[in-house]
Amino acid sequence: MSYRILIVDDEIEVASMLQRFLQRRSYIADYCLDGAEAMRMAESQPDLILLDINMPQIDGIEVCRAIRDRVSCPILFLTARDQDADKVEGFSAGGDDYIVKPFSLPELLARIEAHLRRERREKQIQRKVFGDMTIDYSAREIDVRGEQIRFNRKEFEIIRLLSLNRGQTFERCKIYDRVWGLEGSGDDAVIMEHIRKIRQKLAAAGCGPCIETVWGIGYKWIG
Repeated sequence: MSYRILIVDDEIEVASMLQRFLQRRSYIADYCLDGAEAMRMAESQPDLILLDINMPQIDGIEVCRAIRDRVSCPILFLTARDQDADKVEGFSAGGDDYIVKPFSLPELLARIEAHLRRERREKQIQRKVFGDMTIDYSAREIDVRGEQIRFNRKEFEIIRLLSLNRGQTFERCKIYDRVWGLEGSGDDAVIMEHIRKIRQKLAAAGCGPCIETVWGIGYKWIG
């Protein structure tokens, strides 16, 4: 099976270089040079999107927010912006990974392959009930007393990890490793922001506490 990857970057040299690199590795790769065209091309449902942030008129963050509800594939940001606040904004918009320029092509390929492997694994049918909450892991849906709660991809994957290992404590760096797919030191600010939003959405739906903070260590599912 050949995966289809959409590259979005306003620098044609970068976009065409990435296209050639991926095509040589048997991927089907298309590119576009602006946010408006990216939103149109995303409707074809690629298997993965590489998305630059710094683009004129419509930047990558806006593109991600606009397509996230209609596109289920992984979205990997490629950007020169490397502050924690930039990463939090990118993940909050619905991005799945954040790769800072300049990056190495072997690392980029490893990240692409990690996300595509995870997509394949998630096709397994799984469903669990926690009190009034039902988690359908295959459909990536969570409902409370019949009302569906919307989570972005990374929020859902954190819920998946913790809920499938109920009672087990995960350090923040381990959550980062398992959810974002590559080993590393992790990013506490990103994990904390995702946990905060998950708790906020569950509380708004009338759920009791489901994620417990284990101080000095990390988090565990108690739902």
